[in-house]
Amino acid sequence: MSEPLRSSPAWSGAAIAGGLFGLAAALAGHLDLPLILAGLGAICLGGWLGGRGPTKSPPRPAATTQRHAVAEALLAHVPDPVILVDRRTLVVEANPAARALLPALHHARPLSFALRDPEVLDGIEAVLSSGLPRRVALSTRVPLERTFEVQIGALPMPDGSGLSALLFLRDLTSARRLEAMRVDFVANASHELRTPLATLIGFIETLQGPAREDAQARERFLEIMRVQALRMTRLIDDLLSLSRIELREHVAPTDVVDLGALARQMVDAQGPPAQTRGATIRFEDGDGPYCVAGDADELVRVIENLIENAVKYGGGRISVGLIREDDPRLGRRIVLSVADDGPGIAPEHIPRLTERFYRIDAASSRARGGTGLGLAIVKHSLNRHRGRLTIESTVGQGTVVRVSLPEYGATPAQPVTDQAGPG
Repeated sequence: MSEPLRSSPAWSGAAIAGGLFGLAAALAGHLDLPLILAGLGAICLGGWLGGRGPTKSPPRPAATTQRHAVAEALLAHVPDPVILVDRRTLVVEANPAARALLPALHHARPLSFALRDPEVLDGIEAVLSSGLPRRVALSTRVPLERTFEVQIGALPMPDGSGLSALLFLRDLTSARRLEAMRVDFVANASHELRTPLATLIGFIETLQGPAREDAQARERFLEIMRVQALRMTRLIDDLLSLSRIELREHVAPTDVVDLGALARQMVDAQGPPAQTRGATIRFEDGDGPYCVAGDADELVRVIENLIENAVKYGGGRISVGLIREDDPRLGRRIVLSVADDGPGIAPEHIPRLTERFYRIDAASSRARGGTGLGLAIVKHSLNRHRGRLTIESTVGQGTVVRVSLPEYGATPAQPVTDQAGPG
């Protein structure tokens, strides 16, 4: 039934032409049976020949085109990754967030080339076979650990060839980190604050009792209490800083900063305190500027911690330097080094130096104002900046700590799954 409808313009044209011819013949007085049969035959032949020609599809309505453009624009601005795959799990569409998360994602290629998580792939197959939505968990560890909830739903293909699967990846990393941060903060604070609090309580009770009238003891005890209170303040500040850095560790910074200027600033600030401890700091900045993509406040804290550690535990002559280097795997890098000629660190301690509250000599570290969190803050800050930390030390000769960061504008580095030095 659809063919006559499809070719109805040809039949209508033939009928109109035949009717006009018959009308003209009738007016001229020449209308007879052979002429009528010839006219009907012409009508049938013209309609049949016209129906055989190619049929052009009607133009696509402008409203439909506009709606598709709006849908594509909305998809491009969705902040979470969205991926559409067909019944063969070939990628049909993906928004910019999905391509940023999965660089190997390409149109018309299998999703498994970019996303190799068995649970997600099994979930897609289940949705395509049943048509029922599913939710699965996805965890990535390269270049950083991230957690997603993947919502998979079935959609009909536009050409009617079957079902497709729509993947919506909801990033749960910040929520999970926040939860872990709360647990860690309570555990660490309660453990590390117990000793200074006990010290304060003990001296307060002494001042209220036996030393009530002893002015000399009171002055000595108040100084000890002040030191312990400052220690608790530093500890809480470091814990909060570490928690904030861990919370944003998966979000790479986008600002451009000059690492040389930041290093110069911290060398100038740490110079006078170093002199009071009998140490000198020399800065060699070479051929700057040294531009990196980074958070200025966090990088200042990294440099500050490294210089403070060198002053507290190394002493003597401290050298801070900046150079460029070309790494065959990581591309062009900016390397900041902090070296001292102190007593050095035994090899068995180096892999654990970035652990929270790890101290080679706990009593000496506390006496020098250390909280045991400095290098942990450095490590997590560098993770956020896609940097690397290496520590080299020889007992009796000194220690060299190097921080390597991608140079801004250089070729992007490939994901690195291991980290040299402590981690």
